[in-house]
Amino acid sequence: MNPTLRNRAVLVGTAILTMALPRALSSQLIQVRTVPVATGDQFLLVPSSNLGMAGVRFAVADSLADGWSNPAKGAMLGASGVYSSPATYAIGRGGGHGVTLPFSALVAGQRWFGGGMVAIQDVDNELGRVDLWRVSDAPRLSDVSSRNLYAAGFVGRRLGESPWSVGIGATASDLQAMDGVDLLYGGALHLDQSGSVRDVRMGLYREDGLGRLSLTVARNMVDMEHIVTYMDVVWPDVDWDTIDHHIEPAVSWRREINLDRTNAWGAQLEWDRALEAAPGWRYGVSLTANRKSHPKIPNYNIQNIPRDPGNSTAFELGVGLARTRGASTFAVDVALQPIWSDTWQEAEEDIVLGEGKGVIAKGGRTIENEFAFLNAQLRVGFSHQFDEVRVQGGIEGRSYSYSLEQVNNIESTTRNQEESWMEWTPAASAVVAFDGFDLQYGLRFTTGTGHPGTDRGGGFFGAVEAVNSPGNDFVTAPEGPLTLQGATVVTQQIWIGVPIH
Repeated sequence: MNPTLRNRAVLVGTAILTMALPRALSSQLIQVRTVPVATGDQFLLVPSSNLGMAGVRFAVADSLADGWSNPAKGAMLGASGVYSSPATYAIGRGGGHGVTLPFSALVAGQRWFGGGMVAIQDVDNELGRVDLWRVSDAPRLSDVSSRNLYAAGFVGRRLGESPWSVGIGATASDLQAMDGVDLLYGGALHLDQSGSVRDVRMGLYREDGLGRLSLTVARNMVDMEHIVTYMDVVWPDVDWDTIDHHIEPAVSWRREINLDRTNAWGAQLEWDRALEAAPGWRYGVSLTANRKSHPKIPNYNIQNIPRDPGNSTAFELGVGLARTRGASTFAVDVALQPIWSDTWQEAEEDIVLGEGKGVIAKGGRTIENEFAFLNAQLRVGFSHQFDEVRVQGGIEGRSYSYSLEQVNNIESTTRNQEESWMEWTPAASAVVAFDGFDLQYGLRFTTGTGHPGTDRGGGFFGAVEAVNSPGNDFVTAPEGPLTLQGATVVTQQIWIGVPIH
């Protein structure tokens, strides 16, 4: 194949962008969630060949995205190119929307290879909340629009004439907003966010005639600060039936600073191989392990204990099967995720227990939460090439299920809770090859999530204190059965790729 046709084949194969932190940049990191949160595609940053196929990956190679996940996989790059992909997303029920403009480049050399990405983003998380006590002609700019900056890069090298390659990569972000954090603090008047997400990874990759072997080690750090302003209204205790004059409530403002920090180690071993006895068929296996510490979990309204630290251990076992025949590819992924997470509240001072039960020393655990998850994922995707047009489609289903045991060491009580839900993400994309560049349109929906809260017997406050996830781990212990106001996330993206000859 001549260089021009080879470059065109690589670019035409690109579908809609992948979710950089949860998927492409951090496929080694397993998300831990205790509520069915509706978050947007805030992290659509780097190109992928398979997201239009619902992101199948265990038995299907992705030459554009795999280098961001495992830097050593950049050895699969067949050609160099530059990519720009404006994307928009919207979360139903006033959950916010965003616009992202990423620019990335991939370089394929004889020995060395690599890539770089920068992106700017505008996130609008206006709550649409009515303030009964203060009327403003216009909202504060920081309340309705926030700027995020992203950068990522990786570099790798083939080891001589051997089939091995090595690589190292890093990502960094400067964030003023993460999707849904405004809904974490029901009743707040103002929220300022600031912080960063950083990621470093090293990879090893081997490819021979039939099989591919990949090993990745990743280190991820989330460091966010939430400055929340509340207004407290206290009405005087009077006999309203006999009062004969106007009563004013006592109004005061308070500010709360919450830290959201998670430090994670992730390791992933992947292996896939062609079936010699069945031409066109390929199978793959993936094993992922995570160890996470949560030194600071924000004081969300959905939980009944404040600022509880914790640890999580997560595993994923995935298997995939794919068949390529002519211009068509069909693939299926199945993944199982057992997860264990422990969080707790620490005593701020010595607590003397009643009835001679002893003392909980300062720093001891007053409340302990033990989560046991068993999540499952199923992805089905297809792709077909029509001359200069390639179409892809697929659907991903995600099943979440966990049990919570909460022990109160002060009152000597135990509470049990079980929750489960399903999420669905159909996706489709089409790429058209023009003379000198390729143009793609992608569309995907996510249903089954929304704005969750807790059931307090109904009423107005149960709805106001809804919660959403900032895109990273969310392991708070709900104070009661979960409620859900369903919301659909809609993502659209136009993609342009230009080969470097």
